[in-house]
Amino acid sequence: MIRLQIVERPGANLRRKLLAAVRSGELRTFKSEKRGQKILHITHPGWMNWSSSAGVITAEIKTPKRPGEEWKLLGALVGRLADRFADDVHGIHIQFVSED
Repeated sequence: MIRLQIVERPGANLRRKLLAAVRSGELRTFKSEKRGQKILHITHPGWMNWSSSAGVITAEIKTPKRPGEEWKLLGALVGRLADRFADDVHGIHIQFVSED
């Protein structure tokens, strides 16, 4: 499992912007479930559960059917943030969690 915290710039409302982009089809490679709490990628395995509080989006990326492939979803997410939402992101903290 990979955990990450996305720190948004003040007033960015990044989570709301991301969900709006996913729902509108602007970000066609992602889709949302469970009222925007679960994010999936169209081709990469697994999902991301996320929440937002005080300008920080906290997420856990999981790929239970393909252990060790969380990096694919992480790469897609970080790439999309850098490409389209860089002005809204202050920083990203990534933790690699052992599930032993």
